[in-house]
Amino acid sequence: MTHRSHHSRIDDTTTGIDAGRRRLLLGGTGALLSLGLAGCFSEPSIALEGVTVQDLDGNPVALDSIKGKPTVITFWATTCPGCVKEIPHIQELHDKYADRGVNVVGLAMSYDPLDQINAMVEQKDMTYTIWQDKSGRGAEVFGPVRVTPTFFILDREARVAYQKIGLIDMDRVEGIIQGLIESA
Repeated sequence: MTHRSHHSRIDDTTTGIDAGRRRLLLGGTGALLSLGLAGCFSEPSIALEGVTVQDLDGNPVALDSIKGKPTVITFWATTCPGCVKEIPHIQELHDKYADRGVNVVGLAMSYDPLDQINAMVEQKDMTYTIWQDKSGRGAEVFGPVRVTPTFFILDREARVAYQKIGLIDMDRVEGIIQGLIESA
């Protein structure tokens, strides 16, 4: 006669989940996790072709000009307190990584007037690339982006390696940038 110890097995009557349902839940969770992780490594590129923004003089700039290099891009506004707080961190990324082949771009939202953007750039001594998304198409192809600050790191093919709404974690951001530089 086989004797099973009551303490060596899970008593499904106390958890309220029978063994079949538990297997189904665990199997389904595993499948979803696998699909989610697979998606992390096969993200399509952001469709930047044909999207035009403007530089600080109002001249058109093709947004796909950032392709070919890892790119840090933050959507921001001069009236956004979190965006203004983020400026020194974005400047630090520019100072540290621009010479190592990383684009660092601040893309001002469509509702931000160009003269106000220029004043902020001068006031905060922002030396990284600043463009205005005058038409709003840049924000559309990235999501759409509706909240600022919204921060992205793109690989050389314009695939999203990292995205964050709100203030960024500099250690995490720098780790991702380093990985993209080293994978060149």
